[in-house]
Amino acid sequence: TPLTPPLPSVERAPVVGAGDQNLFTSIYPTLSQQLPREPMEWRRSYGRAPKMIHLESNFVQFKEELLPKEGNKALLTFPFLHIYWTECCDTEVYKATVKDDLTKWQNVLKAHSSVDWLIVVVENDAKKKNKTNILPRTSIVDKIRNDFCNKQSDRCVVLNDPLKDSSRTQESWNAFLTKLRTLLLMSFTKNLGKFEDDMRTLREKRTEPGWSFCEYFMVQEELAFVFEMLQQFEDALVQYDELDALFSQYVVNFGAGDGANWLTFFCQPVKSWNGLTLRKPIDMEKRELIQRQEATLLDLRSYLFARQCTLLLFLQRPWEVAQRALELLHSCVQELKLLEVSVPPGALDCWVFLSCLEVLQRIEGCCDRAQIDSNIAHTVGLWSYATEKLKSLGYLCGLVSEKGPNSEDLNRTVDLLAGLGAERPETANTAQSPYKKLKEALSSVEAFEKHYLDLSHATIEMYTSIGRIRSAKFVGKDLAEFYMKKKSPQKAETYLQGALKNYLAEGWALPITHTRKQLAECQKHLGQIENYLQTSSLLASDHHLTEEERKYFCQEILNFASEQTDSPGHKVVLPMHSFAHLRDLRFTPSNAVVHVGGVLSVEITVCSQMPVPVHMDQIAISVHFSIEKNSYRKTAEWLTKHKTSNGIINFPMETSPFPASQNSLPALELYEMFERSPSDNSLNTTGIICKNVHMLLRRQESSTALDTPSGVALDDGAPVLKCCGVTLEPGANTITFRTQAKEPGTYTLRQLCASAGPVCFVLPHLYPLAQYDVYSQEPQLHVEPLADSLLAGIPQKVKFTVTTGHYTVKNGDSLQLSNVEAMLILCHAENKAVIYSNTREKASDASLRVQSSDKVTSISLPAAPAYHMIEFELEVLSLPSAPAAGGEGESTMLGMTEAQRKPKDTQKADHCMATTDHKVSIECPWSIYSTVIALTFSVPFRTTHAVLSAGTRKYIQVCVQNLSELDFRLSDSDLVDTGDSTDLQLLPLNTKSQQHICSRQSVFFVWELTWTREPPPSLRGRFSMEFRPASEERLSISLKPYTYEFQVENFFTLYTVKAEILPPAGTELCRTGSLCALEVSITRLSDLLEVDRDEALTESDEYFSTKLMYEVVDNSSNWAVCGKSSGVISMPVVAQATHRVHMEVMPLFAGYLPLPDVRLFKYLPHHSAHSSQLDADSWIENDSLSVDKHVDDQLDSSSIKSRGSVHSAASSEHKGLPMPRLQALPPGQVFNSSTGMQILVIPSKDDHVLEVSVT
Repeated sequence: TPLTPPLPSVERAPVVGAGDQNLFTSIYPTLSQQLPREPMEWRRSYGRAPKMIHLESNFVQFKEELLPKEGNKALLTFPFLHIYWTECCDTEVYKATVKDDLTKWQNVLKAHSSVDWLIVVVENDAKKKNKTNILPRTSIVDKIRNDFCNKQSDRCVVLNDPLKDSSRTQESWNAFLTKLRTLLLMSFTKNLGKFEDDMRTLREKRTEPGWSFCEYFMVQEELAFVFEMLQQFEDALVQYDELDALFSQYVVNFGAGDGANWLTFFCQPVKSWNGLTLRKPIDMEKRELIQRQEATLLDLRSYLFARQCTLLLFLQRPWEVAQRALELLHSCVQELKLLEVSVPPGALDCWVFLSCLEVLQRIEGCCDRAQIDSNIAHTVGLWSYATEKLKSLGYLCGLVSEKGPNSEDLNRTVDLLAGLGAERPETANTAQSPYKKLKEALSSVEAFEKHYLDLSHATIEMYTSIGRIRSAKFVGKDLAEFYMKKKSPQKAETYLQGALKNYLAEGWALPITHTRKQLAECQKHLGQIENYLQTSSLLASDHHLTEEERKYFCQEILNFASEQTDSPGHKVVLPMHSFAHLRDLRFTPSNAVVHVGGVLSVEITVCSQMPVPVHMDQIAISVHFSIEKNSYRKTAEWLTKHKTSNGIINFPMETSPFPASQNSLPALELYEMFERSPSDNSLNTTGIICKNVHMLLRRQESSTALDTPSGVALDDGAPVLKCCGVTLEPGANTITFRTQAKEPGTYTLRQLCASAGPVCFVLPHLYPLAQYDVYSQEPQLHVEPLADSLLAGIPQKVKFTVTTGHYTVKNGDSLQLSNVEAMLILCHAENKAVIYSNTREKASDASLRVQSSDKVTSISLPAAPAYHMIEFELEVLSLPSAPAAGGEGESTMLGMTEAQRKPKDTQKADHCMATTDHKVSIECPWSIYSTVIALTFSVPFRTTHAVLSAGTRKYIQVCVQNLSELDFRLSDSDLVDTGDSTDLQLLPLNTKSQQHICSRQSVFFVWELTWTREPPPSLRGRFSMEFRPASEERLSISLKPYTYEFQVENFFTLYTVKAEILPPAGTELCRTGSLCALEVSITRLSDLLEVDRDEALTESDEYFSTKLMYEVVDNSSNWAVCGKSSGVISMPVVAQATHRVHMEVMPLFAGYLPLPDVRLFKYLPHHSAHSSQLDADSWIENDSLSVDKHVDDQLDSSSIKSRGSVHSAASSEHKGLPMPRLQALPPGQVFNSSTGMQILVIPSKDDHVLEVSVT
């Protein structure tokens, strides 16, 4: 039975029904409601993400005409599923009619390759009760499945009592609907995939001749309709975006010379410009034009954007509509140019204006006011573009001119309005439709002004509300041009100043020049003389203008200056940066320092930026005078040392006309940008991104507008340097100022002012700081040696510098030097002086006369003017003698500790020369007070002495060390006893009469000391030698010999010490690791002497005795002393008295080993006077000091332990009581005959590692 389906719709997938019409009609309401209720997961190919969709279908009656024919690719009318409805439950009826009907139905489907079908058997319990002879239901279903379903048994389903309201019915419905949704979705997915493949194949043929974009457009749009039917608006939008991109690429290729034939359809002249149509879901009129290939470029773009707009609004993205609309309008303008489409003047402006307002009204229709206000940033671009196009239409139609539109303008307006056509029905009843607004704006001058001002002010307000101040002021500049056309300069000035400020902040040179020209015209009409002159000076120096224009503006300034000369009024002060540039400044003298009364010149280089020579009445530099609080910093000495020497100061551009010009902005940081798909990582877009755009596009609202009055004030009260009647040529000009210094202090150059009549160009601040100093100096005398240090004993040159200051040296003035006994001033026949200026320029040479008497040396000075310097040199000679050595203790220290002093102390002493200060009083002619100077002389030599012993024979050694940097020749060395003792004799052992001593080297002299009585007396020695520098063969004067005095006492030998090491018994040689015997013999050589009478001396019945302490020390660690290494002995004070000590030592190394050292000390009991002062700790300290004074301070641990062991009982039991003291014997009283002896030690037989000591 035929079915009566609903009308086909684009919004639903077609499902074709066959079978029992009444049955389907009864269940259709329930079916249409239940089918879209549950969502289904839609899985697509190519890895696209699955989506949940609701299926809605149109059920239509089966007709063979509805089946797709071969080659028909339509997707919207494609029957996705065929359903056969039956409620047959009688076998006879099935065989008679239903089976034949089903067979015919399936044959038709097979003929058209339709494989998506379903058989629905409806069971009705009421019918079954009426017919008792019917078979069970399963028999009919089984027959149908056997006859038709074969291997597809799921294609036959049963629906139980669909009109009843029971749980069984509901379960049957659920199973049926699930099967229906599954089959319907499977069919849809399969056919959609085939359609997409066919569409891609068609797109790949676009390079073939005859390919039509319009045909392809209809195919891909059908796919978009299908997605829209499934409410997959994002996928539908993608189809239109792909069509948009494809068409845009063809247009770009056409502009590059690679054009497609089908593009010629879109190149036909534009005859209608009625704007976008966004109020209908589908503009069928324009769609039919595209389908018939009769659409223009604007038709295609309008229809395509309307569909994109509809889908975006479905997606609730209205602000993207605004963004895309702005891009569309700009791109359409460019595409019309690329395709060379003929467009009447103003037609495109009308189309853009109408489209902007249409988009804005469409967005307003679907958003509330709060949303619109919070998203102004998205729509303000359309407002601005509409304002711009309305302005263009106003200028085109003569609605902005003073006289209004003429006949030609009126004809053009009529033509434009005709191109709009009739208003669309959907906006006919809207009072403020875009059509009505445009028609009203073009109707009269007043209406245009109203609409244009409303739009402009609204746009400025929107830009300001979102913080885009720069864009607001650019719109304001357009308003200013409008006001200038309307002869309202007072309204235009504010907008021009704002636009200029932004151009300056951005650094756009050409817009700055153009805006300044407009501003100058505006200021001239308003009578703002000072502002007009300032703007004119900027334009006169602007190289973006032609030479004639620059001369015109320069002449405007000169005309004003000449007109006001006769009637002087207030001065017009303008900044100098637009008129001229101060390039550099040069002082003469170059250090910018001059004395009182001196002449200083200042030379400046000014670069005029005017196109013609300009005569200036006066150029002046104002000067600020200050007195330095810290007087030292402004003395002549400080000034000449610390001031700059070249005298040139370079100045940057005073105020750049572009505060943030392109030169001062940072470099662009450009990087490649790739955007990839998150699903398959394919490249979607690529481009260039600027990472420091925040630095390049910063607003600089805080910068001062340079074309506003700068508020520069003239410093009228300050002293000035003037130069009158100067003509500044274009380019560099040199101007020289001269001044005579009068008052000491610091003068700072503050302002530069160039005056021409009442017009003053002022540079308010000179930076870097330009200063010159004027000083007043007192006369001074400075004496300094020419060398780093003065050496005693040889002539040395000393430089005298007389700084005259404000004093004038006259003939007869002299310096009176008081003579010092130990220092001579050498007078030569010819002495010369040199006179310099304070800038170190040589003035003259003069002779110097030096006269010397017993007490005073007089130096006659040559005549010299004030603020000059007199320099001359004199030779001085200091006596070379070294300071005399003191008593025995000092001589002992000097004689013995040199070889035993620590290396660091020796190094410091070697580089330190003894010094002598000589103070000389000088009387100067300019002062009643004497000047005292101190000259420090260093003795070039350092001399020490030592007593050497060989048994009882004694020798005196004198060491002379040259500490200076000079080499000397030594001669006539001599050592005498100043005590005049006949019992002592000195025999020189020096072979050379002359010695050459280099810098930092030493020379030794030796004498043998003999005596005729025992004990010998003390020696008071005086060493002397002649010396002279090795570089000078002859000297003009004879030099005093170098002398050194010392004293030696108790140098005779009292004790001899002998040590001997014996190998173990039964062996001939010592072995490492074996104990050997050490025998020490201490022998007294004389009877009781006066030197023995001390605290250690004790008297017995037979003889006197003294206590000695011995100590065995091995500093080289060759021996290990076993047992006690030190002890106290009582030594008889009798000649040849001997004490022997036995101990054991162990050699640690093999080879020839030196014997251990044996040291002797006097063992003094504690003194009662010290009992209240010294405790055990202080005794130990004094002990160590007395020993370290004359013996080696590097004692080993064994000796220290053994020394402490002697008094261990006393130190442990009587801690805090005074302890015995050790006293070193004077040098020469102990002779160790074993010093320098060695003994052979062989290695032990079982040693695997052999260590040999080589000495």
